[in-house]
Amino acid sequence: MVFKRLLGAIGVGAPSVDTVLDGGAVRPGGSLSGQVHLEGGSAAFDIEHITLELVARVEAEHDDGEREGALVFDRFTVGGGFRLAEGERRSVPFTVRLPWETPITELYGQPLGIVLGVRTELAVTGAKDKGDLDPLRVEPLPAQEAILEALGQLGYGFTSADLELGHIHGTGQTLPFYQEIELTPPPQYAHAVNEIEVTFLASSAGLEVVLEADKRGGMFTGGHDVVNRFTVGHDGVAHVDWNAQVDAWVRQLVDSHGAHTTGYAAPYAPHDGHAAPHFDGHHHDSHHHDGHHHDGHHHEGGHRSGPSTGAVVAGVAAGAAVGVVGGFVAAEVIDEVFDDDEDEGDDED
Repeated sequence: MVFKRLLGAIGVGAPSVDTVLDGGAVRPGGSLSGQVHLEGGSAAFDIEHITLELVARVEAEHDDGEREGALVFDRFTVGGGFRLAEGERRSVPFTVRLPWETPITELYGQPLGIVLGVRTELAVTGAKDKGDLDPLRVEPLPAQEAILEALGQLGYGFTSADLELGHIHGTGQTLPFYQEIELTPPPQYAHAVNEIEVTFLASSAGLEVVLEADKRGGMFTGGHDVVNRFTVGHDGVAHVDWNAQVDAWVRQLVDSHGAHTTGYAAPYAPHDGHAAPHFDGHHHDSHHHDGHHHDGHHHEGGHRSGPSTGAVVAGVAAGAAVGVVGGFVAAEVIDEVFDDDEDEGDDED
C-alpha cells in the first residue's frame, strides 16, 4: 500500500510537498524508500533541505501517572540545496536505513497498537514546515517473528503492546524508549505468573530478548518481577526449535527466585548509536529505567498507546500468532494520535 499525504505549504504561494513511501511493511534495520514530490509555488524558492523524521507515540511515567508524547527518534536529510522554480514539479527519491531497534507495528499484517510515522520537514528560504505524518508499518525480523509465533503456539495470549520511555539497564539499548509486548500466560503457568512482557532489542549482531514475569505472591511471600535476558543470532532461525527454546526461557524465568536475573545465551554486541531524539510538546527525560527493567512499575488499569486492540494469540500452527480482534489500521488514526502534540509544539514556537 502506498501512503500519500499532502503537506501544508509554508505561507501563501509557497511550495507544497507530497511524500510517498514505497508500499508494504519494512523491517527493523532495513531500508525505507520513497519519493518526496515538490510542486513550486507562485515564485521561485530556495529549498535549503528536505528532512525525514521518524516519530513514535511513546509513554512516559511520572509520579502523577502516565503521559504520552510524539518522540522523534531519528532524522535523515534526503535532499536540498537547490532552487525550485515557480510551478516547477520535482521528485526527490530517497532510501534510508531504519534503526535496528525500530518497534514492530504489526505481525502477519495484524496491527499491534503501536503508532509510528514519517514526517517530512521542508526548509524553504529560512522557514520550516513539518507538515503531516505518513504512517510507517514495521514487520518483525525473522527471529522476532519466530519467537512470537512460538509464544502463540505455546498458548500465550496477547494483551497489548506499547512504547515506554526509559532504558533497560545492562543492555545494548540505544534508543530512548523500548517496546513491551504484554502476554497472558498459558494455563500451566497461570498459577505462578500474572503476566509476561517481551522486549526485543535488535542490532546488526543479533537480537536481545528481554523477558519479564509479574510473579504471583504465595501464602507467605508477595508478588514480584523477575527479568531474564537472552540473545540469539539473525542466522539459522529456521533451524531452531523455537517452541522448546522459548518454553525453556519461560521455565527459567518462572523458576527464578531473585528479583532480577540475567541469562545471556551468547555474547552481545551493542550497535551504533543515533542522534539524541526529543519529545514534541512534552519532554520526559527525568524518568529513565536505568537500574531496572520497568522499574517495578506496571500499567494495570493505565492508559495505553492508541486504541485498545482487544487481541488474543491464536495457538494454532496454521494460524497467525497474534489474531487481533477489534484492531485498527494505523493509517486511519495516526493524524488523531499525533495532532495534539503538534498543535502544542506550534503554540510554543
